[in-house]
Amino acid sequence: MSKINDQSMDSSMEKDPGSSGRVKYTSAFSALLPYVKPHRRTFLLLFVCIFLAVSAELLQPYLFKIVIDDYLEIGNTNLSILLLICIVYFVLSVTNLIFSYLQNNLLQKAGQSIVGRIRKDLFLHISKQSMSYFDRVPSGSLITHVSSDTEAINQFLTQVLLSLLRDGLTLIFIILLMFQLDVTLTLYCLILLPIIFLIAIAFRSYMRKTYQIARISLSRLISFVAENLAGMNLIQAFHQEKEQQSQFTDRNKNYLRANLREIRTNVLFNRSFDILGNLAIAFVVWLGGYLVLNQNMSFGVLFVFITYIRMFFQPINTITQQWNMLQSATVSIQRIWSIFSINPEVEDVKKPIDINLDEVEGHIDFNHIQFAYQDGTPVIHDLDLHILPGEMIGIVGTTGAGKSSLISLLCRFYDVKRGSVEIDGVDIRNIRQSTLHRLIGLVQQEPYLYSGSIVDNVRMFDESISRDQVIRACEFVGASQLIEQLKDGYDTRLSERGSGLSAGERQLISFARIIVFQPRILILDEATANLDSHTEQLIQAALHIVSEGRTSLIIAHRLSTIMQADRILVMKDGAIVEEGSHTKLLELHGYYEQLYLHSQGHTMNEAG
Repeated sequence: MSKINDQSMDSSMEKDPGSSGRVKYTSAFSALLPYVKPHRRTFLLLFVCIFLAVSAELLQPYLFKIVIDDYLEIGNTNLSILLLICIVYFVLSVTNLIFSYLQNNLLQKAGQSIVGRIRKDLFLHISKQSMSYFDRVPSGSLITHVSSDTEAINQFLTQVLLSLLRDGLTLIFIILLMFQLDVTLTLYCLILLPIIFLIAIAFRSYMRKTYQIARISLSRLISFVAENLAGMNLIQAFHQEKEQQSQFTDRNKNYLRANLREIRTNVLFNRSFDILGNLAIAFVVWLGGYLVLNQNMSFGVLFVFITYIRMFFQPINTITQQWNMLQSATVSIQRIWSIFSINPEVEDVKKPIDINLDEVEGHIDFNHIQFAYQDGTPVIHDLDLHILPGEMIGIVGTTGAGKSSLISLLCRFYDVKRGSVEIDGVDIRNIRQSTLHRLIGLVQQEPYLYSGSIVDNVRMFDESISRDQVIRACEFVGASQLIEQLKDGYDTRLSERGSGLSAGERQLISFARIIVFQPRILILDEATANLDSHTEQLIQAALHIVSEGRTSLIIAHRLSTIMQADRILVMKDGAIVEEGSHTKLLELHGYYEQLYLHSQGHTMNEAG
C-alpha cells in the first residue's frame, strides 16, 4: 500500500545476483544442481526414453523414401515387403507412444520432487530470517517467491527442460538424417542456422527485460492485495474502499500492460521463425524439384527431405515458445537464490552454551545496552536494568518510548548494538535461539491463531503434547468454559487469525499455550489493550495464574494491568526515567503520575 514498500520490494527483486552479499553464478541454472543430483538416475533414464522416442519418430518418414524409391517408382509389386514396412511403421509409432509416456512421467516425478524440496527449503530459510528482514521486505513479495517463483521453476523442469532435451535431440537427429540423404541440399538449408542464432540474440535481452517487468508488476499486485486483506477492517473503518480500489486498478493496469508487452514480444519472436520455416520449405521445393527433374535426386529423397524440413522447424518453434518460461525461470531462480544467500542478522554462535531449562531461575540483566533499528538513530540509550527471578515488572510509556524494543531484544529478535542481555548470567547471544524461545513465553496484543483446531493452536501442532495436557491448561487459565460452549468444543476448527473468537477468547488460548510450554520468563506485550473490562478481569485472573513462579515483564497501556507489579519501569525516549512500585511512583509526582492521571481521564501537563 505504501510507496516505501513498493520501493523496498523493487530493490529486493531487481538487484543483480552478482552484487555484494549475493552468490555469483556463471549460469542461473547451476544453482539447481544440488537439487538435481539426487535424481540423476531418473534424468539418465529420462534421456534414454527421449532418445528412443525421438529415434522412433524420425525413422518413420525414412520408411516413405524406401517405399517410393525402391517400390513405387520402379513398379515393384512385392506386397509382402510393403506389409512388413507397414508393420515396422506401426511398431515405431507404438514405441514413440510408450517412451513419450514414460519420459513425461519420469520428468514430472523428478521435477515435482525438486520443486517441492526447493519450496520447503525456501520457506524454512525465510522463517529463520531475523525480524529486521521482515521489516524491510513486504509479505506480498515473499508470497510471490514461495508461490509464483517456485511455480516458474516447476514449469521449467516439467515443460521447458523436456522441450530442450527432446526438441534439441530431434534437431540433431534431423540434421544427421538430412546429411545422409543429400549433403549439398543440407548445407544450403543450414545457412539458416546463423540467421536463427542472430534473431535469438537480438531478442534475448529485450525479452528478458519484458519478463522481469511483468514479474515485478505481479509481485506489486500480490503485495498490495495481501496488505489490504490484512488491514481490511481499518480500510472499511475509514471508508478507504474507493481509494484502495483506485490503487489496485493502477497496479492491475500496470500488470496488464506488462503482460501485453510480454505477449507482443513473444508473438513477434515466434512468427519470425514461422517465416523462416516457410521460406526454407519453399527453397527446398524449388531446389529439390530442380534436382529431381534433372534426375540428380530421387523423388523419395525430396519427399522425405521436405518432411524433415517441416519437422526441423517444429522443435525450433516449440523451443522458442518456451522462451518466455525459460526467461521467467531464470529470473525466478536468481530471485530465490538471492534470498538463499541472505544470512540472518541474528544467528547462533558456533559453540552455544547448553542450558537445562528446568534449572533456569529467570534472572535477567540488561547491561548498559544501546540499540537502533537504523544506524545513527538509537531508540534505546545506555539502558541498565536488572530483574530478579520471579519478579513481576510492569513497563509503561508513550508510543515510541522503547518498550517493545526492550522486549524484542530479550527475545533476541534483534541484537544489541552495545552492551549485553543476560539470563542467569549467560549472554543470550551464547544461547541457542530454539532454547531461548522455549525459555520465554510471549503473549502479544493480537495473539496469532492458525487454521486448525483449538487443541492444535494451544499446543502449536506439537504432537508430543497430549490432548489432556491441553485441556488441563485451558481449565487452569479459565478458558475451558468458553471453549466448551463452542459447537465442537476443543475440536472446533478455527480459521486464519482465529476469526469467530472474541479478543478475550483468543488471548485466553494464548495464555493456555504458556501453561503447556512452561517457559521460565513470561512477556505480555499490550495483552489487554483491546479488551473490555469484563474480559480484562478474566485475563487478569489468568495472568495471575500463569505469572506465578515466573519472571514476568508486562507492557501495558492500561495502568490497572500493572498496578500490582513488584516494580514498574517508566520509559521515555529509550531510557528508564522512573521506577518503583505504583504507590512510590505516585509519591514522586513525576512522569508516571501524569500517565496515571491521563489514564484516569485527567489532563496531563505534559503531552504523552
